[in-house]
Amino acid sequence: MDSAFPFGKIHPVDKPPHQGLMTPVKNTLTVDFIMIYLLVALGGAIGSVSRYWLSTLIDARFDDAFPWGTLCVNVTGSIVIGFFANLTGPDGHYFGNVESRLFIMTGICGGFTTFSAFSLQTLNLLKDGDWVRASGYILSSVLVCLVGVWMGHVAAGLINQSHGG
Repeated sequence: MDSAFPFGKIHPVDKPPHQGLMTPVKNTLTVDFIMIYLLVALGGAIGSVSRYWLSTLIDARFDDAFPWGTLCVNVTGSIVIGFFANLTGPDGHYFGNVESRLFIMTGICGGFTTFSAFSLQTLNLLKDGDWVRASGYILSSVLVCLVGVWMGHVAAGLINQSHGG
């Protein structure tokens, strides 16, 4: 099977496993190169607006401190990226071209929730039988991201304090 790629044909044996989610494109300034980035940007805008709409809609239904909207967005995004990755992958019923996969998976799902990318990458590690890396990725992603959020929170608190806030 060949896929339409802006810089020539790619055969399944030539491409790395799970290509399409964050696969870099050839770094030359061409119309195809610019179009790829525009597709990702457009998808990201659609995903971001959709995330805001859905999480706001769900959170308005619950009078609770639990982030139900964010949880729903993360689960929904993970379902969508898993479905689309499998349906349009090399073994899928509809072999998607790189542009459609970047638009949906990197753009829309990435704008909707980066948790979907994390979930797909973890699943791919597990499917490849790489339980050690998958476990390490899960633990390090959760812990490092929590530490990162805490660091950002502390840094912003210091700025707020220095400005009399």
